Amino acid sequence: MQNNTYNPDVLSCLANLSNDEVFTPPALANQMLDLLPNELWSNPDAKFLDPCCKSGVFLREIAKRLIIGLKSKFPDLQERLNHIYTNQLYGIAITEMTALLSRRSVYCSKTANGKYSVCDAFKDTSGNIVFQRTEHTWVNGRCQYCGASQSEYDRDESLETHAYQFIHAEQVFNMKFDVIIGNPPYQLSDGGAQASAKPLYHLFVDQAKKLEPRYLTMIIPARFFTGGKGLDDFRSSMIHDKQISVLHDFADSAECFSGVDIKGGVCFFLWEFGKDTMCDIYRHDYNGITHSKRYLVEPDDDIFIRCNQLISIKNKVQKFKEPSFMDIVSPLKPYGLRGDFFNNQKKYGLPPISDKPIPNGFTIIGLDNLRRSVRYIPKDYPLPQTNMLKSYKIFITRNYGCGEIGEVPATPVLATPGQLCTETFIQIGPFDTEQEMQNAYSYLATKFFRCLVGIRKQDQGATRSVYKYVPMQDFTESWNDEKLYKKYGLTKKEIEFIETNIKPME
Repeated sequence: MQNNTYNPDVLSCLANLSNDEVFTPPALANQMLDLLPNELWSNPDAKFLDPCCKSGVFLREIAKRLIIGLKSKFPDLQERLNHIYTNQLYGIAITEMTALLSRRSVYCSKTANGKYSVCDAFKDTSGNIVFQRTEHTWVNGRCQYCGASQSEYDRDESLETHAYQFIHAEQVFNMKFDVIIGNPPYQLSDGGAQASAKPLYHLFVDQAKKLEPRYLTMIIPARFFTGGKGLDDFRSSMIHDKQISVLHDFADSAECFSGVDIKGGVCFFLWEFGKDTMCDIYRHDYNGITHSKRYLVEPDDDIFIRCNQLISIKNKVQKFKEPSFMDIVSPLKPYGLRGDFFNNQKKYGLPPISDKPIPNGFTIIGLDNLRRSVRYIPKDYPLPQTNMLKSYKIFITRNYGCGEIGEVPATPVLATPGQLCTETFIQIGPFDTEQEMQNAYSYLATKFFRCLVGIRKQDQGATRSVYKYVPMQDFTESWNDEKLYKKYGLTKKEIEFIETNIKPME
């Protein structure tokens, strides 16, 4: 009988479970640790902090490396273990449960001073992996540190506050750290509709930088590259920070976290205090891994362009100094109607609408139970906005895909005079004639157009700003890819990139 001896790492199994918290697989933790200089593993004075312990995987893997690297300095194993655990490894857990889990992983005991702990020098149960319930500081219904909603998180002691110590308290450990490493909580429900949430991870990065470690490495969502809710300042500080020396960018979060879909992908980076350098950028996508050495932001730009091949295409287009297509794209709610308008007219103080055509009336395109639908209103209906109601225009969905380059939106609507839409769509136009509208649609359908959209579209959102790098065209004529490639002088290699990576519109 064959003896199968496969013994999986429990932390690898944990990372593969479906969870609200994204646990870090050991293999990923070691990829991040590999960014650090080898000299750290033989330095008995180096101090490491994980400010957002979940499973303890980072501290455990650091301990493994130090146990090998410090062998010559501490030949006695127990003396070595005691030194490493009491003087070099520190963690701040995000909940009481993850504190227990981390101690079990790192100390091999649920208490640091327990009978089975690999370290026999601790005098208390916590060791250097601490958790202390922290309260939010409420100002006008929001926490002044993390922005949490008081109505959501002003809780009794039986519930987690999610007021994480690292971003809510003064320095927990009164010491200087050589390395801060971790996988911070990504977001927090903000009390808004449905699954509305505000990001948190940037607060951990900012706080870590304030402590001025020699090295900082964290894995975070990549949405901040082009902005996001409350992330404009963070994006600007990160992409202009020349202390970021290495960046690994993953288009698909499943490459790092099995079974976890983080829209826009994830990235991890190495930040080196006092360094001023170009960044080694590794892009991981379905084409494999591509490497470039460049600054995170191009001159006169405001975002990080994730795909190296897009930079030369964008630069060629911008040499023409044409107006941006964004100029004819509407903001959200082009007619002032919310996405749930079909089911909630009364909620907005508006009269009922009809599911049957009304003679000489207007047509509204929107969603009903997540399905594209049409409703009807009379001409005298009190619309919040009536701009371009009598013009030709195009309605295109404002949310689609997940941020991969070349995604195809739901079929746009060629809207004639008298048609309007809810905020499910944004509006492109106006156009003086039906033919100009058709020609504009021919432009939208090109791979060239959606390639340039993909520079700024990093998640499902496709609002006005994603069209910034798309140049305006003369819509008295029709457009196709061959015509556009020739106009902008794209090389064979650039054309091949577009043709290979951008999906055709059907």
